[in-house]
Order: sequence, then structure tokens, then C-alpha cells
Amino acid sequence: MPHLIPFYIVDVFAVGAYTGNPLAVITSAHTLDDQQMQAIAREMNYSETTFILSNTPRSGGYDVRIFTPKQELPFAGHPTLGTAYILKEKILSSPPDTLTLNLKVGPIPVTIQGDHPLGEILWMQQNPPQFGDTFPPETLAPILNLPPEAIDPRFPIQAVSTGVPFIIVPLKTLSDVQQIQLQRDRYFELITNSEAKCILVFCPETYRREHQLNVRVFADYLGIPEDPATGSANGCLAGYLAEHNYFNQPTVDLQVEQGYEIERPSLLFLKAKPKTEGIDVHIGGQVVMIAQGELFV
Repeated sequence: MPHLIPFYIVDVFAVGAYTGNPLAVITSAHTLDDQQMQAIAREMNYSETTFILSNTPRSGGYDVRIFTPKQELPFAGHPTLGTAYILKEKILSSPPDTLTLNLKVGPIPVTIQGDHPLGEILWMQQNPPQFGDTFPPETLAPILNLPPEAIDPRFPIQAVSTGVPFIIVPLKTLSDVQQIQLQRDRYFELITNSEAKCILVFCPETYRREHQLNVRVFADYLGIPEDPATGSANGCLAGYLAEHNYFNQPTVDLQVEQGYEIERPSLLFLKAKPKTEGIDVHIGGQVVMIAQGELFV
């Protein structure tokens, strides 16, 4: 006989209700097996769905698994913040200022900042970025359906990972970003021989003057043709900006917009600072509750 499992829907990196990146959070998920989790993620059909395995901590953190409609991920940004928000709001009677999520990539701490001028912001600390292969403009330009000169030659096209690798592509103008039409055949040909399966493009022109960068993320390999707000990818971007002194300094403290081209405006806060052991990366954003209910399982 079916039993009921609670779920919540939140918008992460939101600028209000029904903006940002939607996320389904399934609680009391310890009774579910891998196949059931994957089936629920396909049913929800969001970029990701998360599963909280226990309402009590283990080794100082809460065990969480993340699934796209196609596969499990070791780490993802907006699921981390959205899941921490549900733990804080719906599960823990006296939540601390910092929560740790035990993900496949390892423990990820999330800090709640209540005194931000825009309202409550949740911050995650990502793993130090690892820098991988570089690519010539002539390789990426046709995949994006852009001329090679649309790519900023001052900075490399490079794979970067803080848990999930992304190919970072620096473009010159907002017009270039808007005109992208991903060529799926060429895209899948590229990622066949690349550890990084997803592409982040960015430019220094923005829709809103208070933002410093505009971003788009393409992740068709994961079943996500375009993601409206991507914490993991923007963590890689923050590390990239610091590593290559994009703003003529190694320290990063930015507001980044994403999702405008697909009518899901999103706002991400990026911080990065070089340290002896690597680059310290934090990504922040707002979370808005949208819905709650129960699943028949």
C-alpha cells in the first residue's frame, strides 16, 4: 500500500516568487531506493531534486542526495541552498546559523546571513576550484553558433570544477550572450572527450546596472537544456575570475544575473579569495518557499 512522503518546492537564487531556479526537496527519504529517487526526479522534472535522508545529523551534517531528471550528481549549488533552507524552516526546531550538508562530494557548509540589505541570504562554501583543460575559440564558437571574435581573447576558455566541472567561456557583449543557439550535435561531440560536460558563458554587460556579470549555463548532458540559476557553475566562475584576475584583482565580490533569456531572472552573489591552500569560494542567494505537499510512494 502506498505511503506518503512530504515534499517542498522552493525557488533558489530568486528575486521574488516564481523567479530563480525551482527545486523540489523530498524529506524523510530514507525509505526510498535509488530507482525511486531517480523516478521522482524525472516526475518533478526540475533541474534537480534533493532527498533528505535523515532529520538528525551524522558526523556533523545532514545526509542529502541530488538527482537531475537523468542522473545523480555529487554536488550542485541551488539544491544545496534550497535544501538547507528547508532544514532550517521545516525540520529543525532551533536551527544554527550554519548547517552542513553531507553530499557525495563531501561536507558542504551553508551559512544563513539575516542582516543582508536585500533580505536573508544563504551562503555555501564550495570546494577549492580545480583548473583543467583549455579550448581554442574555434572549438567553442560553432557550438554556441557565434563567430570566434565574440569570445574575449584576453582570457582562456577553461574547464573548472568545484565538484562538478564546467567549461567557462568569456564573451565580450550581452548581444553575443543573447544570440547563442546551442548546436547540440557539436556540443555532444565536444563533451565526448571532455570531463566537463556543461558550458557556462558570461559577459561584463548586464540587464541591470547593479549587476556585474551576465551568465548563461547549458547542461543538456544532464537533461537541462538551459539552467536558470546554477550555484555550482558560478562557483567555478568565481574561482576562474580570481585565478585570471578578470577584474584586475584576485579578490571577487559580485552580483551576477542569470536566467533572463529564459524568463527566470535570478541573482547570485559570488565571493572568491586566494588562500595558501587554493581559492576560497562562496556563493549566496535568496530562497523563496513556493509549495508543499505529499508524494504517494
